[in-house]
Amino acid sequence: MTNAAFPQLRIVPVRMLKPETAERLLNMLADVAGIRRMMIHGPGLPKVVPYGPARGSPNPHSDRKAIRVADAEIALRVQVGMVILEVEDASVIEEVRSLCDGFFVEFPYLLQEGRFMKTAPTLVDYAKYGPDADTSLIGLTDPRNGESPVVIRTKQ
Repeated sequence: MTNAAFPQLRIVPVRMLKPETAERLLNMLADVAGIRRMMIHGPGLPKVVPYGPARGSPNPHSDRKAIRVADAEIALRVQVGMVILEVEDASVIEEVRSLCDGFFVEFPYLLQEGRFMKTAPTLVDYAKYGPDADTSLIGLTDPRNGESPVVIRTKQ
């Protein structure tokens, strides 16, 4: 189980990020020492139309691309609406804030502190990963998705 004492942040831009912009932001965040876990959140980009008259037909979307973050290829399954971080301590928060202040110059953003990720294993975590799950994956499971999350380990 992860320690609930770790601070968590949520970076919320006022608009959805394009894949290229998200890639630049995530690469900048990957270079920050002290970030334990990172998750992107936003509306899904399904490969096929899930409902309506066009149900089952291909869903071409320009934002469903592969991006490269810290030497890992990530296929975007969501539009990047917010980035949720768990950091080691409060000193990392100011580093992330200054990074975001320099990055978001064309449009505003919010940097919120609070609890945004689960810190204790849920039933879904247990069902998907078992009783001896990696603690860094706790709370990052999408129960409706058959794919596992992308794990990027950086040398820090």
